[in-house]
Amino acid sequence: MSQRYRHRVGSKTYLFKDLAQLLAKATPPRSGDSLAGVIADSDQERAIAQLTLAYVPLRDFLNEALIPYEEDEITRLIMDEHNKQAFTPIAHLTVGDFRNWLLSDCATSEILASVSSGITPEMAAAVSKIMRNQDLILVAKKCHVTTGFRSTIGLPGHLSTRLQPNHPTDDINGIAASMLDGLLYANGDAVIGINPATDNVAQAINLLHLMDDVIQQYQIPTQSCVLTHVTNTIECIEAGAPVDLVFQSIGGTQATNTSFGFDLATLAEAQAAALSLKRGTIGNNVMYFETGQGSALSANAHHGLDQQTCEARAYAVARKFDPLLVNTVVGFIGPEYLFDGKQITRAGLEDHFCGKLLGLPMGCDVCYTNHAEADQNDMDNLLTLLGVAGCSFIMGIPGSDDIMLNYQTTSFHDALYLRRVLGVRPAPEFELWLNKMDIMKNDGHNRLSAKIPEIFARSLHTLGRGQ
Repeated sequence: MSQRYRHRVGSKTYLFKDLAQLLAKATPPRSGDSLAGVIADSDQERAIAQLTLAYVPLRDFLNEALIPYEEDEITRLIMDEHNKQAFTPIAHLTVGDFRNWLLSDCATSEILASVSSGITPEMAAAVSKIMRNQDLILVAKKCHVTTGFRSTIGLPGHLSTRLQPNHPTDDINGIAASMLDGLLYANGDAVIGINPATDNVAQAINLLHLMDDVIQQYQIPTQSCVLTHVTNTIECIEAGAPVDLVFQSIGGTQATNTSFGFDLATLAEAQAAALSLKRGTIGNNVMYFETGQGSALSANAHHGLDQQTCEARAYAVARKFDPLLVNTVVGFIGPEYLFDGKQITRAGLEDHFCGKLLGLPMGCDVCYTNHAEADQNDMDNLLTLLGVAGCSFIMGIPGSDDIMLNYQTTSFHDALYLRRVLGVRPAPEFELWLNKMDIMKNDGHNRLSAKIPEIFARSLHTLGRGQ
């Protein structure tokens, strides 16, 4: 057992056998780590682990791989693409010093952007474990990450939404009605994204054409995505379908991604295929990734790591492919991994902080399953905290209830609430369109028009006739 990570309290000495165990023991409590058997045995041990972690030099994370380099392509990605020049300004710091520096006025938005590629996921995870919620919010607020395709995502003072018109049978009228409903509530500037109930190439192509028809008919400055497997999207592109964004759920270990049916080479192929279509008007960010704490453990692919560190490692995968959007589906896997509202809230703030610190356009699906010890008030709290932290985008679902995936998330109205209470606005291109279409008043207060625009009224009438 290594003697490097130890701390003496009175007559008792706490020993942590390696960096992976120290990170796990220092993690704020959550049910997934208890399930994995890596959680601290007591609050005292957790506090000692956090104190010990604070004295670990950041350089240690470059010298001690949590998963062996030879066994894991994510480890190889992290090590091989580490930007040593960007790391130089912070190379002398310990984890505790890093926290203090991040919170200081020296760490401006510009400086944080300049060192971002020198920060490894493990460094980000480590510092998050010794930070309070307000620390996570303050630093994430300073991290500005902007991407673009047909709309600009992540500008300071703006909050975008994914319009999520899922339907349990992929009914075209049902999906179209939800799309129009969401647009009338000023949702959809990040993406109009559908989780297909029937997940195959033919159905994905049908849904892609539906969304593209709406986007083209109303000249909406946004992008569409069918959240199907990356290999299905490649086939859709080969078939000539109107693909804007390539989606894939990703994990922080090679074994996790193997269980999802892809590797880094697959993502590279998909990115190249999407770029070849040249469908973006203001940018070329063509990838959309989703993550979530617990995915590696649920696949028995966590290598003994805590779930938050595995989650942060997934952001190395995302960073490699210059995505338009990344979001953590924070409470979706269930209470076995995040038990209640408090654990979901902490995880959401951690994920958002780590993603933004690593240079990602980070959003969050503020959500929970019906068997978790959480309710919509917990989600209101997390939604507001993430808004204060500068979250790039959230989900917009009719009535907060996804009737296809059967989980609770945020509604069209929740985005209006957050925009109004924080004074943030939709993506600038989308806001101009909202004003042009008479959906939103051009007065800077995110107020909707009192009546449905005539062009949408005609569409709703057509839907009502089942055409």
